[in-house]
Amino acid sequence: MADTTFTSSDPIHTLTALSPLDGRYAAKTEALRTWLSEAAFMRHRVKVEIHWLLALSAAGLSEIPRFSPQSEAFLLRLIETFSAEDALRIKQIEQVTNHDVKAVEYWLKESVKGQVELERASEFIHFACTSEDINNTAHGMMLKGARESVLLPALKALHARLVELAHAHARQPMLSRTHGQPASPTTLGKEIANVAARLSSAIERIAAVQVLGKMNGAVGNYNAHLSAYPELDWPEFSRAVIEQRLGLTFNPYTIQIEPHDYMAELFDAIARANTILLDLNRDLWGYISLGYFKQKTKAGEVGSSTMPHKVNPIDFENSEGNLGLANALLRHLADKLPVSRWQRDLTDSTVLRNIGVALGHALLAYDACLRGLAKLEVNPQRLNADLDGCWEVLGEAVQTVMRRYGVPNPYEQLKDLTRGKSMTREVLHTFISTLPIPADAKTYLLALTPASYIGKAIELAAHVK
Repeated sequence: MADTTFTSSDPIHTLTALSPLDGRYAAKTEALRTWLSEAAFMRHRVKVEIHWLLALSAAGLSEIPRFSPQSEAFLLRLIETFSAEDALRIKQIEQVTNHDVKAVEYWLKESVKGQVELERASEFIHFACTSEDINNTAHGMMLKGARESVLLPALKALHARLVELAHAHARQPMLSRTHGQPASPTTLGKEIANVAARLSSAIERIAAVQVLGKMNGAVGNYNAHLSAYPELDWPEFSRAVIEQRLGLTFNPYTIQIEPHDYMAELFDAIARANTILLDLNRDLWGYISLGYFKQKTKAGEVGSSTMPHKVNPIDFENSEGNLGLANALLRHLADKLPVSRWQRDLTDSTVLRNIGVALGHALLAYDACLRGLAKLEVNPQRLNADLDGCWEVLGEAVQTVMRRYGVPNPYEQLKDLTRGKSMTREVLHTFISTLPIPADAKTYLLALTPASYIGKAIELAAHVK
C-alpha cells in the first residue's frame, strides 16, 4: 500500500494549531502523520473493509461470486490512491451519519457506483462486522507501520550514534561520580556504552511485541456470521484475513473489542526506552555543566537573550521534556486501554485517538537527543584535570590489595587516610611505601594513577554493539 502523506505545513495553520506537534514541530512529526493521523486512520479502515470484501468474494459463497481481476484491481486502487480529499469526503458523510465507521462504509459504496460487479456486491461491504472489527485492525496496522517505519529507525539511529561515541571515546578516562561524589574511574566511552547496551535491549523489546487483530463480531462469537453462513469456518476465515491480508497476529478470544493488551505491552516497552534516554539526557546535561563536553556552535544562534557567552544544552533539555510528556501519555494508554466495562464501553475510543500525540512527543525527543549528541565535543583537558585532582579514588585499589595479603584493618586504614580529605599523589605513595605487602604488589600500586585505574572499561566500551 502506498503511504499517502497528509501534511499540515501551512504557516498560518502551524501558528494557530492547538498542539505544538501540529504547530511549532509539525515538520518534525510529519512522518508519523502518515501513519497516525485521522486521515491515516480512515485509509487503514478502508484497507480493512476492502480486504474483508475481497476475502468474502473468494470464499465460494453463492451470493458473492469471486470478483474479476478488473474489480479486484479497482478495489486495491482505492487503497493505493486514497487521498486527503477522500478523507475529507468521509468526514462529510460522518457529519450526516454521526458514525465514523459507517461513514467509511458509505464512502466505499459511493466509490463503487458504476462498477456493475462491485455495486451488485456492495451490501457485503462491512458484512457481519462490528465497528471494532474495522477499528482494531486499522489501529494494529497503523501502530505496526509507525513502529517499523518511524519509531524503530529513530531509536536505531540514536543507538548507532551512541555505539559510535562509545567506540571513539573508549580510552578517554573519566572520574565517576556515585552520589555526586568522586568514585572509581571509568572511561567516557564505557559510560556511553552502558546506555547503548540498555537501549539495544529496549529496542528489541519494542520490536518483539506482536500486534494483534480480531474480526469476530459484536461480542467475539461470530453470532451474525453464523446466522447467515453457518457452514463457513469463520474463525479460520477471520484468521486468514488478519494474518495473510492485513499482516497482523490473530487473536481468537475477545469481547467486542480487541483487549489492547499488546498495545499496553508496546507502550510500556516504548516508555522503558524513553526512560533510558531521559536518564542519558540528564547525565549529558550534567557532564556539559562539568565541562567534560563542549558544544559545537552555529553561526547566528543565540544561547541567552542577555548573556552572549552562553551555549545552553537545549537539545537535551528539549528531549527530556518531551520524553516526560510521551511517557505520561504512554503510561495512561497502557493502564487504561486493557480495561473495558463488560463487553464494551467507549472510553478506549477517545483515548486511542491520542496515540499519535504520545508517539509524536517521543519522536521529538529522539530527534532532539540525536541533535544534541551531534553537537558534543569532548574536552579531554577538563576530564583529565578532574582525575588528577582525585587521588583518593585509588583508596579502593589499595585497601583491596591489602585485604589480599592479610594486612589488618585495610578498609579502616584507608578510610582514616582518605575519607573527606583532599588526597595527593605524594601522601598516597608514602602510605603505600609503608605497607607490609610483596614488592611486586607495591610496585603495581605505586604505578597506578586515577587515569589508569579503569579496570576493563576500554574493552567493554570497544565491544558494545
